[in-house]
Amino acid sequence: MYTSLFDTIFADSFFSSMRTVYVVSDSQLEEIKRKQRQEELDNLEASRKRLEQSYHSRIKIIDEREHELQEELKALGPVENKIEHLSEKTEKCPVKS
Repeated sequence: MYTSLFDTIFADSFFSSMRTVYVVSDSQLEEIKRKQRQEELDNLEASRKRLEQSYHSRIKIIDEREHELQEELKALGPVENKIEHLSEKTEKCPVKS
């Protein structure tokens, strides 16, 4: 589509009437900056708290699963005894030809 130079100039946001400019004093600018920094700091602190809660929750789940697996291993008994017991059974089985 062909656009004229006139359309390009007036469509540019620099010349657009939609652009708003605010004039503030130095003290107001400093206050705005301070509020923005404080808001960012608050967001970081909240994010850190959520992250730490999530971390502690995952650690708790992992610890519980680790404990469950250790209990299951204790219930199964030592590995050597089980293997010896199985090998004795297989040796005693008659082989049919």
